[in-house]
Amino acid sequence: MFIVVSVFAVLAVLAIWRWRDHRFDTGVWTRLSSRQPGTPEHFDPSMVQDLPAAARRFFLFAIKPGAPLYRVTEISMRGEFSLGTRENPDYMPMLAEQILAPPFGFVWKLKAGRGPKRLSGSDGAEGNSSWSRFWLLGVAPVARAGMNPDHLRSAFGRCIAEAVFWTPAALLPADNVRWSSVDESTARVSLVSGSLEQSVDLTVDAEGKLSKVVFQRWTDANSKKQFQLQAFGGYLSEYQTFAGFRLPTIIEAGNFFDTDEYFPFFKAHVIDIRFPMTGKD
Repeated sequence: MFIVVSVFAVLAVLAIWRWRDHRFDTGVWTRLSSRQPGTPEHFDPSMVQDLPAAARRFFLFAIKPGAPLYRVTEISMRGEFSLGTRENPDYMPMLAEQILAPPFGFVWKLKAGRGPKRLSGSDGAEGNSSWSRFWLLGVAPVARAGMNPDHLRSAFGRCIAEAVFWTPAALLPADNVRWSSVDESTARVSLVSGSLEQSVDLTVDAEGKLSKVVFQRWTDANSKKQFQLQAFGGYLSEYQTFAGFRLPTIIEAGNFFDTDEYFPFFKAHVIDIRFPMTGKD
């Protein structure tokens, strides 16, 4: 009898723990939604006329004239996700929901795997906090990280890189956003938020369509399991229009981009992109 009671007590504790994770994610999601401008400006090509050529082409392709400049995006996606290695990726099917509100943060809620390997949880960041919390079968915590400066720096890098292809309006010229030229087809954007700064390189074609993104990410996803700057990037394709934004719906990304060690652990197909209308001016 004692064993049965103990098991139920442990399961109850884990259920409460999981519920608190979910409640935390929901609270952050709601606050990030409120970052959406209630009455957004509308895009005018003159806003980018002084930018380097590649950056200007990027914006003129990504945002149609007159489009409302939404800066918060919700993305539904499916695809493949790997916790394995380049030699043994062991991809698992995934479904995910994400809110992205650069530079304030993001929440990525994941369901992946099948049967006894079902994984769920979230990655996210808001303000000076960031986290990675995943559960096996919804009851067993299998990965918990974050709430430290290294994790926050890594999460901020992800937030700004994803802004390039899912919330381009958040990267329009501003006091905390700098653009520079790398070459005829590549521009670099650097964004500062508090003590954090991240630069991202965008490669576009003659039309301005983004083909790849690469940046130096602070991460411990390496053989030494030590935080360091290393190339992270991805390829983008299959553009569709959402509320005046032309955005990629196929994304492949991974560590050690453009090297022999490149491992695309993330392969996503966007199902839908929305712009929450809960913000205030």
